[in-house]
Amino acid sequence: MYKNIDREVYKMAKEKKLVEKITPMDEDFAKWYTDVVKNAELIEYSGIRGCMVLRPNGYAIWENIQKVLDKKFKETGVENVYMPMLIPESLLQKEKDHVEGFAPEVAWVTQGGNEQLAERLCVRPTSETLFCDLYSNIVHSYRDLPKVYNQWCSVMRWEKTTRPFLRTSEFLWQEGHTAHATAEEAEERTIQMLNVYASFCEEYLAIPLLKGRKTDKEKFAGAHATYTIEAMMHDGKALQSGTSHNFGDGFAKAFGIQYTDKDNSLKYVHQTSWGMSTRIIGAIIMVHGDDSGLVLPPKIAPKQTVIVPIAMHKEGVLDKANELYEKLKAAGIRVELDDSDKSPGWKFSEQEIQGIPSRIEIGPKDIEAGQCVIVRRDTREKKVVSLDNVVNELEAILEEEQKDMFERAKKHLYESLFTATNYDEFKDTIANKPGFVKAMWCGDVECELKIKEDTTATSRCIPFEQEHISDVCVCCGKPATKMVYWGKAY
Repeated sequence: MYKNIDREVYKMAKEKKLVEKITPMDEDFAKWYTDVVKNAELIEYSGIRGCMVLRPNGYAIWENIQKVLDKKFKETGVENVYMPMLIPESLLQKEKDHVEGFAPEVAWVTQGGNEQLAERLCVRPTSETLFCDLYSNIVHSYRDLPKVYNQWCSVMRWEKTTRPFLRTSEFLWQEGHTAHATAEEAEERTIQMLNVYASFCEEYLAIPLLKGRKTDKEKFAGAHATYTIEAMMHDGKALQSGTSHNFGDGFAKAFGIQYTDKDNSLKYVHQTSWGMSTRIIGAIIMVHGDDSGLVLPPKIAPKQTVIVPIAMHKEGVLDKANELYEKLKAAGIRVELDDSDKSPGWKFSEQEIQGIPSRIEIGPKDIEAGQCVIVRRDTREKKVVSLDNVVNELEAILEEEQKDMFERAKKHLYESLFTATNYDEFKDTIANKPGFVKAMWCGDVECELKIKEDTTATSRCIPFEQEHISDVCVCCGKPATKMVYWGKAY
């Protein structure tokens, strides 16, 4: 395709690749993950334990997630607000189960300037108490309901063990907090937001999910019920990717959030809370990444394609590359032109590490033939296309890539679902077959604790669509009440 000098560039790219910095995932999955995060330039470690710097490549992914989710939220009637980052200790103490659930992770502010504070202030680990305080002041009548608020912010949880995106002391997220007149409305909103998360993950992130309810042991502190979407990573472990909580009227009673109903009676509101965080970027990495680096779904990728001019020192090459750039940009494609003085082979490796869904190679011979070469990131499949039809061709390639990524992830998920009917089979499957195990459960927390102690696996969710695998609990042999997905998790 290219002259001898260009063939040499391709040869060098194969012989010495930037991606050699990445540990193969089969060799050490944890090291592979860290290598990808660092070499894709998603984050940099900071001088504060457990806190990361989101670099432009990483933050741009979060910006796209935020943009799409914010639109989806507002389509359901959500309004954005912003709450203080500090919570007085007395406010945090109002809901007993809630404060006990977060106490080990709370960071405290005890001094302002040169003075000791009269009351400790908590750096928000979550904002239920702040929203409850707000609602107690602004909700008086049924006419004030519902309140459907969301905020985009950071939170602080003093984690003992941290890993970029998956578990950090400070992280970005959104947290929705709503107040409703009835229990039915609150439950409807709880499920509605869970489905918003699920459709977003599947449509934009190409991540298939299991949906269901958390057990009481695993639910959010202070919640009546917690619902979850669970994704499976390359290594068969689960990642809780979004949660939606029905608080019932427990928080309302603790904070005195009452309203006068149409019949002039005083009633407590029913509340919900739901959230998704930068942890979901960890899911994208571990669901789609490969030994060459990040693989981003086209719909969420900050850059959908990068143009790499070949022999750009030759007359007309850079001009044609710029013309192509403007054409794609005008069509709404997120495109970058890499006109740096790095070798093409190095640029190819950078594109692969950063997970840019496609690249376009264009050199003198291509220009002469009125064509370019489009290379998919996920399969590395190359396609020669006419410059006249490059927009339509690239759009079709990106659409197919998005679909194929979802189907591959879905195949991996369902091929990694196993069934166990007795405890020996359960333990053997957990130990030797990475994935989730479907098994019956009696509902006793003691069995949950025993399973975790014996296998390190936890209940991931009680799926909405139940299967009858057997009549007895996989752990204790007593009559079973629910089928549960179990697995090891991040």
